[in-house]
Amino acid sequence: MRTVTKLGMVLAAALILASCSSTDEGTSGQMDDGLGWTRISSQELSEMMAAEDVYLVNVHVPYEGEISSTDAHISYTEIASRLGELPTSGDPKLVIYCRSGNMSTQAAQEMVDAGVTGFYELEGGFTAWEAAGLPFDA
Repeated sequence: MRTVTKLGMVLAAALILASCSSTDEGTSGQMDDGLGWTRISSQELSEMMAAEDVYLVNVHVPYEGEISSTDAHISYTEIASRLGELPTSGDPKLVIYCRSGNMSTQAAQEMVDAGVTGFYELEGGFTAWEAAGLPFDA
């Protein structure tokens, strides 16, 4: 009986963890738990760009193309030393991205470590953007 109880507890914990770590579009657009930035989907970014002033920064290296309307290309390894070039007051809204999301997540953490919060990161990078059929300059 004790094994069944332990198994039930393990399964319950696994279900809770799975629901908390979901990366589907239902979880995007919300501040990541204490990280300091918000991950948004391609659709959310497209809607944001249509309705608000957005400053897009491609942090991917090497350069492999960009989302149309990108304002700057700053390597993820240089982002912290170039924060003075970026709008960090919330207007326009700052959005960073890379090809798949790995480099932009590293850049986002560097920005937070440097004291910048409240910006956005494109979930899935320009790979997800292109897959959604949105404009991309190769």
